[in-house]
Amino acid sequence: MTLRVTDLAFGYTGKPVGSGVSFSLQPGGVLCLLGPNGSGKTTLFKTILGLLEPQAGRIEIDGADISHWSRAQIARRMGYVPQAQSSHFPFTVLETVLMGRTAHIGLFASPSHHDVAVADRALATLNIEHLRDVAYTEISGGERQLTLIARALAQEPAILVMDEPTASLDFGNQAMVLAKVRQLASQDMAVIFASHDPDHAFQCATDVALLYHGRLVQHGPAAQVITPGNLKQLYDVDVEIIELAGGRRAGQPLHVCVPAPRGQ
Repeated sequence: MTLRVTDLAFGYTGKPVGSGVSFSLQPGGVLCLLGPNGSGKTTLFKTILGLLEPQAGRIEIDGADISHWSRAQIARRMGYVPQAQSSHFPFTVLETVLMGRTAHIGLFASPSHHDVAVADRALATLNIEHLRDVAYTEISGGERQLTLIARALAQEPAILVMDEPTASLDFGNQAMVLAKVRQLASQDMAVIFASHDPDHAFQCATDVALLYHGRLVQHGPAAQVITPGNLKQLYDVDVEIIELAGGRRAGQPLHVCVPAPRGQ
């Protein structure tokens, strides 16, 4: 499925956040959204997902305007991974992941054997099947984030929207999640994710969009968009971009960003 956003304005009642946002995302594409805190990334995602009404513009899936779609219709096509959440209810990890099946089975229906199998596959994909029967309230922040990703995968979406999916993960789990993003894209899923780390875009994105004060200031391949000048505009930090000797992905050189200490 193809996601197309055209001249989108977004925000809350009486409080505009962003405007003029346009991009498209094809099956197999991975778009990394970079931007400082307060730039509007989460609000943009909530609007794309139909949780907030667009203030202007269009959001289309395969050419169809989704503005009048129900939440269930959208959820069957787009999965959402929010930032890590706490919970006061002792649902097990499996029960939490099964909540991703709601769009397929209805709010008050009981999960079938098929639904449980789908949830178990999502847990196995993220290597957390050992947490299956553990209470969500008793696992670490990183494990909660992996559970939320599994919940989104249980929706069996064609498009996956991830709001800073690696924010609470240790280095090993960050690498694993980024590898899973590449794997999902190789299976023709379209993925859009927000990050504060430009290196994540270098590692798994086909395109990068820079969001600054609610507007896309650059959009295109990572090597063209992630530049010292653009990162200086976004984060007010001087950065050196280094090509890794011998490192390549999909035939292209790998790069890393190294912030320079202030005053040097």
